[in-house]
Amino acid sequence: MRARVAGLAALGSLAALGAAACVRLVRRPRVRTLAGPDGEAVRALAAGGVFQSATYVGARRFEPVFAYIRAFDAAFLPRGARQGDAADAPVRLLMLGGGGFSWPKHVLTARPAARMDVVEIDVSVIDLARRSFYLGELEERAGARLRIFTEDGRSFLERAAAEGERYDAIVNDAFSGSEPVRALASTGAVRAVRAALAPDGVYLVNVVSRGGGGDLSFLRDEAATLVGVFAHVAVAPCSDDWWGGEDNYLVAASDVPFDLPGSIPFDEEFLGAPIEDGS
Repeated sequence: MRARVAGLAALGSLAALGAAACVRLVRRPRVRTLAGPDGEAVRALAAGGVFQSATYVGARRFEPVFAYIRAFDAAFLPRGARQGDAADAPVRLLMLGGGGFSWPKHVLTARPAARMDVVEIDVSVIDLARRSFYLGELEERAGARLRIFTEDGRSFLERAAAEGERYDAIVNDAFSGSEPVRALASTGAVRAVRAALAPDGVYLVNVVSRGGGGDLSFLRDEAATLVGVFAHVAVAPCSDDWWGGEDNYLVAASDVPFDLPGSIPFDEEFLGAPIEDGS
């Protein structure tokens, strides 16, 4: 299927819109405590040369720090038969890449009817999230509404699709250091995502630019990959001026129409080359 794409090929100029939560750091994984824009304490997980996740310390510990994490709430936008953003509406979610569990903390404490499966390949990251990012407290609060799977995300997707699992939204925030996990970005992986979604489900991907925000090649290729599988694709910048670094973009895809806030129209000229397995 091809998505409906319209408007100007304007995304190439988006690098100047501001930076997001991918800041170049040392390569050795560690937890750092920093000051946020209002002077509040923020605990950040640095791995592979970038900030992988962050949490406020204290009363705001379940609030997302980064703009792109907040943007994942597009999972609750009205679309198809869905009527809105009611916190008590039942919803089943899958997140690929746990990190510091920022979005699961936010969703499962704010939405008592939500259930979420989180796939994180690195058990040491899960242990660190329990020690330093309040995952243990979240597990106590959420109980059976949170399930954590320590395995490869692509394998999980393919098994879920084969077993008839259907999620209302699937969120992909899986990175290997600063690099996206290409096995989760390919046409084959996107087809597995679509098979594991409800008919009006939505797929949300965090894509990070390169070269100080000037290199959008992966964004263009990922958009082309999604356009080849889903009927509707949208792209929106998610900037954090305070944190600096590269630009983050939320890419959303669904087989039903939806209105992604802040999305930038694009045309066929913007699209890169679909990502294939082994490329």
